[in-house]
Amino acid sequence: MAKEINTIGVLTSGGDAPGMNAAIRAVVRTAIAHGKKVKGVMRGYQGLLDEEIIDMGKHSVSDIIQKGGTILGTARCDDFRTAEGQKRGADICHKHGIDGLVVIGGDGSFQGAQKLAHLGVNTIGVPGTIDLDIACTDYTIGFDTAVNTAMEAIDKVRDTSTSHERCSIIEVMGRHAGYIALWCGLANGAEDILLPERYSHDEQKIINHIIDSRKIGKKHHLIINAEGIGHSTSMAKRIEAATGMETRATILGHMQRGGSPTCKDRVYASIMGAYAVDALVAGKSSRVVAYKHGEYIDFDIDEALAMRKDISEYDYNISKVLAR
Repeated sequence: MAKEINTIGVLTSGGDAPGMNAAIRAVVRTAIAHGKKVKGVMRGYQGLLDEEIIDMGKHSVSDIIQKGGTILGTARCDDFRTAEGQKRGADICHKHGIDGLVVIGGDGSFQGAQKLAHLGVNTIGVPGTIDLDIACTDYTIGFDTAVNTAMEAIDKVRDTSTSHERCSIIEVMGRHAGYIALWCGLANGAEDILLPERYSHDEQKIINHIIDSRKIGKKHHLIINAEGIGHSTSMAKRIEAATGMETRATILGHMQRGGSPTCKDRVYASIMGAYAVDALVAGKSSRVVAYKHGEYIDFDIDEALAMRKDISEYDYNISKVLAR
């Protein structure tokens, strides 16, 4: 029979994402509703190793659901990548009476949760990343807010780009995953979308597209470039030299991580946070909460980490059709 969980810890790790606070709030209040104590771990795994652990109650998560970022903070932690650091983290959890831990973050955060589970700390992962790149789930906390923030910024850049008859290269976040770029490309009506998963590095093809578009009377050109491809400024210089069309690069950067979360991010994060606590109380461990085919479910963490995700070929082809 599974050991009863008495104290649940919660931490956020990796890149911050709008909606993380909603998930924290849900973890704390659902745990208290189950009669459990709650401890917050500040600054992710680094805070765990530094024993930055606080007691949390219902009122400690009041008035946070609408806030971006994470009230618990987040930080990189190279020490936790080592077996020694992981063992020390598990020992600290036991020392503070944390027998169940909710880890909100991405694949890297889940790898840490996986190690803690193997060392006897019941863990549940909640997917929090703006990149939408966790393979086991159709939704990750923060993506909806980030993509809407980027879309609105691109609309504004496009207005001035159209007025000046320019080519605009707008770089969005996504080092290894092109979901923000693809969605913004579709939503903003981009002429070219450059994704890490599909980019051929054939810049001449983009140049030819701009030249052909100008021949038929097109006055401006919008290129959405994913961070994983990068080099937007130097690309703009080469395109301007080759086409004669004034070309400017805009890098949206970390503004995409901030801001008040959308309704979708608040609601989905709340349900996922509550689900994680319910799973711990039910005796589950080493699981990842997921939203799949319209339902909230959970996967074994080893299985989840082994999954791979790719851009939908249909969605990508449609983006090219609509750009013509």
